[in-house]
Amino acid sequence: MNVQTESEYEDLLSLWSDLEAGLAVILASPSSVQEFQSRVWQYDRWMQDLLQRDADVGLYLLFQLATNSSVGYSASHALVCAVLCHLIAVELNLDQGERDSLVHAAFTMNIGMTELQDELANQLEKPSPMQQDAIRAHPVKGGMVLANLGILDGLWLDIVTSHHNGLVDKGELWQVTPAVRLARIVHVVDRYAAMISPRKNRVGRTASDSVRSIINDAGDQSDLIGHSLVRTVGLFPPGTYARMDIGDIAVVMRRSSKPNHPHVAIVLNAVGELLPQPRLHRTAQGDPQIRSALLASSVRARLNHHLVLQLGAYAAQQP
Repeated sequence: MNVQTESEYEDLLSLWSDLEAGLAVILASPSSVQEFQSRVWQYDRWMQDLLQRDADVGLYLLFQLATNSSVGYSASHALVCAVLCHLIAVELNLDQGERDSLVHAAFTMNIGMTELQDELANQLEKPSPMQQDAIRAHPVKGGMVLANLGILDGLWLDIVTSHHNGLVDKGELWQVTPAVRLARIVHVVDRYAAMISPRKNRVGRTASDSVRSIINDAGDQSDLIGHSLVRTVGLFPPGTYARMDIGDIAVVMRRSSKPNHPHVAIVLNAVGELLPQPRLHRTAQGDPQIRSALLASSVRARLNHHLVLQLGAYAAQQP
């Protein structure tokens, strides 16, 4: 989907925001939702439709959302995780049934602590002992909540119940049971999405630092998922920021065939001044190159995102 005008950008942003808002409602008050399972399927189809229009634009909007605000953290986190799980499922060529259970578990993995998750994102102090107990109990509680809501997909329930169980990190990825394999994917994606998201008591980490941390800390075969994540969204995903080796600051627009060489829009010069127009650069085709990833909080300028995405659409059409 080409974003040629500001109104088209606003329309697309509204679709993603409406999806997140709907997800927030069912996660916050699941017992009051009629046909909960059907709603999850509905949001899954909605998400897939938006990604099919243009996955890079979808990732751009999601990473902007995830790295710029802690408002509505639980729903934002769930949506980011579901999108990443969907893309990894495609990359790993999972069968349709496993993909569906994986994504639905990603949407709902923290349903046992939705209110607490939002509280934690907005409090300065560390979790209290009572909060720590609730955090430890949330996978099992979440599985019980879903079962009480009528979820009969055993794989979905197993993933939610075990996504923080250290035992899922044991064994070769393709030799363990589907429940273990998918819980491991959710666990890795959950960590990654949490690392990049800011909270009141800390800034987020860059996406590149986050995925490197996951790969370096991986147990047994979990690094395969980290590498799949890199192949899926890139080392510098759309919507994140980077400093070029000439000092300019760029926002990543689109992925390329090389995970560490995305298409970027250079938006600030070396002294931090906003350029009159964003400048397209394909890093795979030569200098300047990305020197380092930047936190969104370090970029103070107000960008014209529809112009950036307009450049991205042009980049996608060119060889």
